[in-house]
Amino acid sequence: MRKLGKEQKRDIAALAAMRDEDIDLSDMPEVVDWSKAEMGKFYRPPKKAVTMRLDSDVLEWLKGYGKGYQTRVNLLLRHAMASAGGRNTSRARRSG
Repeated sequence: MRKLGKEQKRDIAALAAMRDEDIDLSDMPEVVDWSKAEMGKFYRPPKKAVTMRLDSDVLEWLKGYGKGYQTRVNLLLRHAMASAGGRNTSRARRSG
């Protein structure tokens, strides 16, 4: 990524100092059709390192698709979470 030049830094500082109401948006078209918008496209939830014990055959299956097996585990778990339909399936929480 290129560094900003002096003029760019000056322009950004000038915009940052302005109130939102004072910024001229007249040359920017208004978006009225959001039908093709993708929710969460740029959202990346924070990751947390965990230790997980998996059956060796499951691990080999995941690794059999090449690099990125941890990403695949995350996608599979996210799919299972979405398929649960927002239900809390935790035993610890159900038995309260």
